[in-house]
Amino acid sequence: MWLAIAIGQPHSALLLFTRRVIALASAPMIVRPKPNLIGILFALKGSIAKRIALRCVLVTLLASVIVLVETLQPSYFSKVNATPFTLLGLSLSIFMSFRNNACYDRWWEGRKQLGQLIIEVRSLIRESLIIDGHPEREGMLRDLCGFAHSLIARLRHEDEAAALRPWAQASLDPGHPNLTDAQLQRIGQRCSQWAQQGLISEWRYTQLETRLVSLSLVQAACERIQNTPLPFPYTLLLHRTIYLFCILLPFAMAEPLGWLTPIFTAIVSYTFLGLDEIGDDLEDPFGYDDNDLPCSALLRGLEREVLAALGQTELPPLLEPQEYVLT
Repeated sequence: MWLAIAIGQPHSALLLFTRRVIALASAPMIVRPKPNLIGILFALKGSIAKRIALRCVLVTLLASVIVLVETLQPSYFSKVNATPFTLLGLSLSIFMSFRNNACYDRWWEGRKQLGQLIIEVRSLIRESLIIDGHPEREGMLRDLCGFAHSLIARLRHEDEAAALRPWAQASLDPGHPNLTDAQLQRIGQRCSQWAQQGLISEWRYTQLETRLVSLSLVQAACERIQNTPLPFPYTLLLHRTIYLFCILLPFAMAEPLGWLTPIFTAIVSYTFLGLDEIGDDLEDPFGYDDNDLPCSALLRGLEREVLAALGQTELPPLLEPQEYVLT
């Protein structure tokens, strides 16, 4: 009974915790049909099992040693009470729920901002139809593709200039501290020149500028997510508490459960360490981990729409999941 309370009490806070765990396990980078029972037990792609396997094995071995000591010297464990572990396990579950909620919110906010990026680019494609056929339109749309590629490279701490170079319609300044924003400025200057030359009306220029402001907000929001990690003391406290709980738990289970203790310890450590690892995974949603956002696939879809708007018929293929992972 006390073990059930430690890892899952039917309480409103823990029900929310369970729902959030299900949501975390459904990240869109993993694209696969619903697995059957065997698939659930043995699926490794997208799972955090490989990353926490060594820690779980060490905790299980420690539990086996503790059970062996309890078998040889039962008097050592006669006064160990399970009540503190029940309370600690319940509190730890709630605290992990709060942290995973925060990490999931960062992941979901990143996905919403990338969706907004696609919306604004599509809107600019539509707004620029007023000068369809003019060479300036092709330059602006290619600059938009360059902005999107540069933004993702910036969020991944990669070379913005290298990401921009295939699309940029003007020379790049490698020393610029923010090439992504500089690209947006060039697009704004291009639109301003259109208005001065009479290619578009003042009203149309205002519409285009509004879209560019929205793209700037997308960049700022994504940079906020990338550059503002969760408070380190909070994360550190949770990490330490999880390890202490998993290490001390076998002392309470050794006497009542005997050699079943390593099995239950492995299950509990897999749950808590796994949830902790998932939180770390989702805290930075723009990287290359299996459960991160499919930024490359989104960029490829954006490229196809821009090139199609320019009249090209041979489009780069959509990125397909490789071993259930959408890059």
